Amino acid sequence: MPSASFHFPKGFLWGTATSSYQVEGGNPLSNWSEWEKQAGKIIGNQKSDSACDWWSGRWKEDFDRAQATHQNTHRISIEWSRIQPQADRWNEAAIEYYREILRGMHERGILPMVCLFHFSEPLWFHARGGWEMPDSVDFFLKFVEKIIPSIKDFCKYWITINEPNVYIYEGYLEGLFPPGKQDAQAAFLVLKNLVMAHIGCYHIIHRFQSEARVGIAINFRAFWPKFNKSPIDGLLAKLLHQNYNNSFLDGVNKGKINFLLRHDRITVQGIQNDFIGVNYYSGDVVNFSFSNYKKYFYNLEYPAGKELSENGFIANVPEGMSMAIKWAASFKQPIIITENGIEDSTDLQRPKYMLEHIHKIWRAANLNIPIKGYYHWTLVDNFEWDRGWTQRFGLWGLNRETQVRIHRKSVDLYAKICQTNSISSDIVQQFTPNLMTRFFPE
Repeated sequence: MPSASFHFPKGFLWGTATSSYQVEGGNPLSNWSEWEKQAGKIIGNQKSDSACDWWSGRWKEDFDRAQATHQNTHRISIEWSRIQPQADRWNEAAIEYYREILRGMHERGILPMVCLFHFSEPLWFHARGGWEMPDSVDFFLKFVEKIIPSIKDFCKYWITINEPNVYIYEGYLEGLFPPGKQDAQAAFLVLKNLVMAHIGCYHIIHRFQSEARVGIAINFRAFWPKFNKSPIDGLLAKLLHQNYNNSFLDGVNKGKINFLLRHDRITVQGIQNDFIGVNYYSGDVVNFSFSNYKKYFYNLEYPAGKELSENGFIANVPEGMSMAIKWAASFKQPIIITENGIEDSTDLQRPKYMLEHIHKIWRAANLNIPIKGYYHWTLVDNFEWDRGWTQRFGLWGLNRETQVRIHRKSVDLYAKICQTNSISSDIVQQFTPNLMTRFFPE
């Protein structure tokens, strides 16, 4: 058996990602708490309830686990609705609690990356019209002005907005997230406002912290035409790529708002990112379909022969990770993989999925593409938005009734990668021996 290792650059960031609403629990101030109360909005009408109980302090034990398994970073989000429960009121105790969490991360040798908006927004903001409001950007930037000075001593890496493309598609086109609309004009307006919110946020952070590294996390979806010789399939794949992957960063970096065949411009001066955050999970094959004319004139399906996750939500398509990195590299900025993972309650698919995707990242880093880190989604099973508790993405499992964490073998796999900053033949042989001949051919 060959013995070899794929080493990552010195100082590579290895961690996990979470978001506040999904792990904290007990938050009646968020628009998602009201969304959960409406029948049929969440699979099985499930509730987040106490989630992973972080707001009661269980973040401590989870970060102890992260530390013990050699993670050197973690990505969290700040819950806007806790900081600003009313338009005219700030919750200083909540700010101090986030300071305590960030301080606890440093005490464990875990570098924080902080996301300022991860899908959830204050009820009062939502009731006024959310991101469709003319003054929505001003409201958000007041929150940013408040929170950055309070926590900047604990954080240098920032994500302004997580997956604006997912937020827009799910909330304003598919209707699966609040506000539950299917309105292309509203979606276009929200995209423009989120672009301006990111730009304003970028400059506020740098005003308070010159050494800050500020990025945006885009959910990259790989799209392939089903028939390479079909010009229609090819055109549809390009249009989906533009609308889903490119539209937000085109607005940020070029001032071009080009989305759903609608166009607008804003004034942009210089680059408004210090790195590109890439969230990658899977990809789709695109096929023109006249029978689907009531919606989009196309069908999406997973590439043939790819292994599907237990609920069919994700296909294991690691070549899409290579596409995502190539796409991010086109912006000529450092790259951080800010999310990547698979739903897998049995933990039978996760080791293979993880190693295949991390191997693609190593190949890109070995070609001198400036990839600085990898954040696995997620640390512990959490509340997965409209899909409730039906998806288990955690390295650690969660017993919802007892809040007991369940040790999965992927914990040990990821710990070895983090500890050695590498994928070795010993690691592959131990956890996914079926990948040995592919990774380490004799």
